[in-house]
Amino acid sequence: MDSSLDVIEVSRVTPSKADSPESLTLPLTFFDLLWFKIHPVQRVIFYKLTDATRPFFDSVIVPNLKSSLSSTLSHYLPLAGKLVWDSLDLTPSIVYTPNDAVSFTFAESNADFSLLTGEKPFPSAELYPLVPELTNSDDSATAVSFQVTLFPNQGFCIGVSAHHAVLDGKTTTMFLKSWAHTCKQQQQERTANTSLPQDLIPIFDRTVIKGPENIETEIINAWQSLFKLFTGGKEPENPKSLKLFPSPAISSDVFRFTLELTREDLQSLRERLKRESQSKELRLSTFVVTYSYAMTCLVRARGGDPNRPVGYGFAVDCRSLLDPPVPSNYFGNCVSASFKKPFKAETLMGEEGFLAAARFVSDSVEAFDESVALKIPELLAGFADFPPGAQIPSVAGSTRFGVYGLDFGWGRPERVVVVSIDQGEAVSMAEGRDGNGGVEVGFSLKKHEMDVLVDLLREGLKK
Repeated sequence: MDSSLDVIEVSRVTPSKADSPESLTLPLTFFDLLWFKIHPVQRVIFYKLTDATRPFFDSVIVPNLKSSLSSTLSHYLPLAGKLVWDSLDLTPSIVYTPNDAVSFTFAESNADFSLLTGEKPFPSAELYPLVPELTNSDDSATAVSFQVTLFPNQGFCIGVSAHHAVLDGKTTTMFLKSWAHTCKQQQQERTANTSLPQDLIPIFDRTVIKGPENIETEIINAWQSLFKLFTGGKEPENPKSLKLFPSPAISSDVFRFTLELTREDLQSLRERLKRESQSKELRLSTFVVTYSYAMTCLVRARGGDPNRPVGYGFAVDCRSLLDPPVPSNYFGNCVSASFKKPFKAETLMGEEGFLAAARFVSDSVEAFDESVALKIPELLAGFADFPPGAQIPSVAGSTRFGVYGLDFGWGRPERVVVVSIDQGEAVSMAEGRDGNGGVEVGFSLKKHEMDVLVDLLREGLKK
């Protein structure tokens, strides 16, 4: 593909009330610290709009998105701030001061919109021009940045890069829903003064997150140990550096594919597991069925030595697991993770591989309680035990976020893509676009594996 991007402008968008609020400081919690060295989460939300000419983009789309972003940021001030780590503080903090702003890029692309939103694999490299950079250094890190890209007479997309230590998927989606709500309201009511529904107003109260004494120190120490592991025993030059761990370079032969599972597909897979297990002991939720199927196909697509190590992991929303529960509109991270230590690939490569995967994932989900939140130091320390080269699929996103409800006034998204799954062996998940109970699963693999994977995914649905 020979697509190119023309950056039209890079601007700063300040919260609409930037001249009145005082400074705001939010210390990172132990949930935030679990993610503070991890690569940013990058999403691209595509909107099909044949009216999207350059004049319409310049005079309507961009101004509406900018003004509504400014208005929404007044409710989400930390997003305009920066992550800093004062030498006297135990943990980093998000600090907002008046006149802080987010970076907002608008650009034009000649890429094939229908290919990027379609049902065929395409090179991952096509997505990277559509997501903005997130700056970070030893001393500070940006919370979020945005990019809006026009595909003339085809549509446009909104690219979002978010620092994982500042917000998790649920908080990111809450912000995007607030922005979409404000943008749509402003167009309908022709006024910048729009209010947010109560469930979209963030709660910044850090006291709702309660953990064991010294857990923050334990997590920071675990990250220092991992740094030494990744660098061959080197001590970090600056223990309080906010630089992220380096991400691997993405090769040109990595391809993207989105599998659309209908409600009927999911029910068929569920019935197959019931037949094979000959019992009702499995928890066959949409997540368990979908992830088990995706993981089994991923392991089979790679093939190779049946004795090679394979594991898996996924994020766990802890809001309802804590006592007392954390409000759903809490701003920040409230997710831990569950990992299965490596087992042999042959466990999933055989005839009963799908059932074996479902048993593993079902058992992991059934085991959730408050301890999954409180064992984060052990979780990080456990990464050191993973054999080099082990295949460890994980999950980004959720079918519960409702990303296909993000209507900024130009209709529902045509496709939502999590670009950052390229940084590891992750799949992405979202609810089906049509709202009929289906699921979308995004994959990122080298082309020769992707060709095998697509066939496996489709053949498996015929059984």
